[in-house]
Amino acid sequence: MSFFYLVEQYREFDFQQFFAQVTDAAILRSLAQEKPDVVDFLNLLSPKAAGHLEAMAHKAQQLTVQYFGRTIQLFIPLYISNHCSNQCAYCGFNHKNDILRRKLSLAEIEEEARAIARTGMQHVLFLTGEAPHLTPMEYLEEAAECLKHHFASVAIEVYPLEVEEYRRLQQAGVDGMTLFQETYDQEVYRRVHRAGRKMDYHWRLDAPERAIQGGMRLVNLGPLLGLAEPRSEIFFTGLHARYLDDKYLEAEVAVSLPRFNAAEGDFRPDYLVDDKTFVQFMTALRIFLPRAGLTISTRESAAFRDRIMTLGATRYSAGSSTGVGGYAEMRVGQTPQFEITDERSVAEVAAAIVARGYQPVYKDWDAIV
Repeated sequence: MSFFYLVEQYREFDFQQFFAQVTDAAILRSLAQEKPDVVDFLNLLSPKAAGHLEAMAHKAQQLTVQYFGRTIQLFIPLYISNHCSNQCAYCGFNHKNDILRRKLSLAEIEEEARAIARTGMQHVLFLTGEAPHLTPMEYLEEAAECLKHHFASVAIEVYPLEVEEYRRLQQAGVDGMTLFQETYDQEVYRRVHRAGRKMDYHWRLDAPERAIQGGMRLVNLGPLLGLAEPRSEIFFTGLHARYLDDKYLEAEVAVSLPRFNAAEGDFRPDYLVDDKTFVQFMTALRIFLPRAGLTISTRESAAFRDRIMTLGATRYSAGSSTGVGGYAEMRVGQTPQFEITDERSVAEVAAAIVARGYQPVYKDWDAIV
């Protein structure tokens, strides 16, 4: 049984009707549960639960320290290509956008890797658009093998792959993958993915599971907050993560909470998630998924990332560039995939973590050779 079966079970579920019936007593019962179930998770996602945010934050903080200690793991993204065959309404790499397209050579990847390594980073995530004819498996394998010489952990955020393709990349040195479903709402998904391979909802939905089957030790998933009704989006995200966590004990499951940021084009999201609601989502996920990593990217402002650092987050990106390359030298005239809000260097983010009484972790993984 794939996760798609669970999505279908909730296709007709009336979230608004459920939320309207949630009581303060139900929320307190859910907060007291040692292992919250799906109903508890829904209670904590309800608008009513916003009145219990302090208690949720306290429990989230306790669980995070229990499972992860006072640590924040640092990673950095490296875009190696922005060629893309998709027409995603919200993305700067949309095939229809008139932008400078670029793909790094292996020599340029090596140059970028050396520049990133000088910051002390040991976890790198390399990314491409979805254009397999221009960034085929052989290119991804060569990029992985190059980066593995410089970093303890190499992860990917590329187009969805077959199980055997994930296994090939794992053998080339990749140990983790990120893949956002963008939205779990199938109607919205069809509307915002207008052309290209990404139109296949089901194929994308099952990619994290195929990655684990292909040997990846870490999978990171999430929605793009802004595309669809956000409380149901977080519900499906949490359900997806727990499904994988329960089924694959050998894998680490992490969740990202990217909010929509400006990109090339004129797309305007239908939903906005304010800071208080974001914190509610983050703490609800931590309570429902105590062992899961929670990733907060540089889409969020420096001040906001500093404030929420102790409330459940375990992974921060730092010193990020969302254009192709951008570490060894500035790439002139590039369109980023999305706009960065926290523009601090790796050292500055690390200092902010220390200032909160937490430890920045540059390396927590070594492959067994």
